[in-house]
Amino acid sequence: MIYINQSGYLTDGTKRAVILDPADKFDVLDSNGKSVFSGSVNYFGFDECSGDEVYTADFSEFAEEGSFTLRTDGGNVSESFTIGSDVYDKLFDDISKAFYYLRCGCGLDEKHAGVYKHGKCHHTKAVLWEDNSVEIEASGGWHDAGDYGRYVTAGATALAHLLYGYVLFPKAFEKQNLNIPESGNGVPDMLSECRYELEWLLKMQRADGGVYHKLTTKGHAAFVMPDDDKGQLYALPVSSMATADFAAVCALAYRVYQKFDSTFAGKLLEAAERAEKWLEANPEFLFDNPKECTTGGYGEWNDEDNRFWAYAELFATTGNKTYHDKMKSALKKNFPITHLGYASVGGLGALAYMTCGRAECENPLVEKFRKAYADEAEMLAALTQESGYGAAMSEKHYFWGSNMNLMKHGMIFAIATACCQKDYTAYAQKQLDVLMGINALGISYVTGNGYYRCNYPHLRPSSADGIEECIPGMVIGGPNKNPVEPTARQFISDGTPPMKSYVDREEFYSLNEITIYWNSPAVFTTAFLLK
Repeated sequence: MIYINQSGYLTDGTKRAVILDPADKFDVLDSNGKSVFSGSVNYFGFDECSGDEVYTADFSEFAEEGSFTLRTDGGNVSESFTIGSDVYDKLFDDISKAFYYLRCGCGLDEKHAGVYKHGKCHHTKAVLWEDNSVEIEASGGWHDAGDYGRYVTAGATALAHLLYGYVLFPKAFEKQNLNIPESGNGVPDMLSECRYELEWLLKMQRADGGVYHKLTTKGHAAFVMPDDDKGQLYALPVSSMATADFAAVCALAYRVYQKFDSTFAGKLLEAAERAEKWLEANPEFLFDNPKECTTGGYGEWNDEDNRFWAYAELFATTGNKTYHDKMKSALKKNFPITHLGYASVGGLGALAYMTCGRAECENPLVEKFRKAYADEAEMLAALTQESGYGAAMSEKHYFWGSNMNLMKHGMIFAIATACCQKDYTAYAQKQLDVLMGINALGISYVTGNGYYRCNYPHLRPSSADGIEECIPGMVIGGPNKNPVEPTARQFISDGTPPMKSYVDREEFYSLNEITIYWNSPAVFTTAFLLK
């Protein structure tokens, strides 16, 4: 068995395959079966997270474009793969356009959605959970995951990943044509897609600056199409985390959109500062997810890192000393400063400070954040080296949404490369390799991409649309050593290694759900590799 990156390999990038059978030599064969490159197979040894004896083949030095296979002297031959400068273009476009397919409050037309079209959904007014007599208009945004809920903290985190991807690697996005309704309007398509979510976030803010935590029905819908979900929508109570994350991402978005639409950018900054005023007036942690509402809670233990992120982004945008002082005060709390959300967002605040370029930034603080990212990257690099498959993952990382961890670790490598004067590109590449097939099951965890790909996610429209091929570009949660569903043990026996604890069945949400904040780090990491 030979596992390859099923999307292919960049011409000048790291190229590797994992082999499960003993071998000493390998050859890269062209489409005519001629050997065009040879190398030695390296024995890695036992890989703990997979339970496999692993051999590797590195052909990074081979930079010829075309279609190839890899053959070992043991007689194994891989599936064909492509080497070229454009091999990730489809993957990048698909994981980016996935957000369009998750749009709420509108219909998806055939011109832009093809066979995945559907009617207008969730466009009725919502009522406040605390007072059902009060209605608000809050249509729009993205369905968060396999369900039809919309959650502020999750949305803000996904937006931050995408917007920082654009800030750091703009060229990757500027050439995209995602075939969305806004394509061709002079704004990069990914930014037009992000604006759709931002417009919804603005509707979730109360007049006093507080932000409702989520907008959902009382419980998850049945597996029906979005336009067939007619349940009453509720705006759940304001939370301090949602308000802080809202303030942060709106301040960040101001910097991004100012050159495209100064009026819209102004609305974002005004909303961010109004949210900050609410935070000032409400210094205590505030969160209430009523037990009668069984949709995603998205709760956290405190809001310290959320407030830090908010103040950091507001300072990065305005240069206001008050925000700078509040940011430094918030930093005194004990939270990680390299975590990238949704439940721990301190790394986004550090990223804001490192990249804003303001003269008012204090150099020791910039260096503190850079060192934190560099140290994290070094730790993850060590994990990568300890993995036969090249995953920056230990056993503890294989929980619900493990591919989120995988891709956020790709983000860490990308950020450390961009900000810390050491090149971790090869390590980021290996994380994408794992996502795209160099893993213990030889499966691509992105729908519509790869020979052997997930196709049955826990995703309501994918189940209800009657189409065999899933909507493309959805990043699947992935292996989970402790699946929530008891029936999953019919397919994953006790003692199964973490990297193999997966089955492609829609009923297992703790293995096979999708979310916007699992797609967004994959977009960021791929943009970095395409930079």
